[in-house]
Amino acid sequence: MTEPIANRRRMTAAERRDQLIGVARNCFAEKGFDGTSIEEIAARASVSKPVIYEHFGGKEGLYAVVVDREVTTLLTGLRVAITNPHAGSRRLLELATLALLDYIESCPEGFQIIMRDSSELGGSGFASILNDVIARVESVLIPKFEAQGFDPKAVPLIAQALTGLVAMTGQWWLDNPDFTKEEVVKYLVNLAWNGMHHLDQNFRLSGPST
Repeated sequence: MTEPIANRRRMTAAERRDQLIGVARNCFAEKGFDGTSIEEIAARASVSKPVIYEHFGGKEGLYAVVVDREVTTLLTGLRVAITNPHAGSRRLLELATLALLDYIESCPEGFQIIMRDSSELGGSGFASILNDVIARVESVLIPKFEAQGFDPKAVPLIAQALTGLVAMTGQWWLDNPDFTKEEVVKYLVNLAWNGMHHLDQNFRLSGPST
């Protein structure tokens, strides 16, 4: 039985704000920024449009808050994973991959939102996360390359490749959940680690590049 309106506790401003963010998050994940209207968010939250404008100034402001929360959640997890002072290179790769897949598994709607990257608003949520991870991967790879006599100028390229490998596979895994998280991590780390572990510094292309 529905509780009478008169007996319902009025939400505080903070509670209303969190409610609107949660409703908007679901809408943006389902339909994207352009496909979502203020009217739909207001209807789902059972509020009037002016309430949304009061809290966020409009759809753009609300979207920015949603994206910022998702970016913070994912980036925090990744930073903790890849700054483990006791982990070797292989374990860091495992931890970073697990951190990304943990987020995808627990926050699929959020991942869908930040993967869209808010191009309409000039946002760079996922790109900024990847840049942060890439910088950390570079710092790990540089001494490894130098110790093995490799040219360290290749490190940014390798870091980009490794990070992109994990990120794009994570996006694919969201739509192909037949693999468990542990299986995805195992295959990715196996490919990346064994490929990196046996790099040939005298490697040459077997034929013309064009």
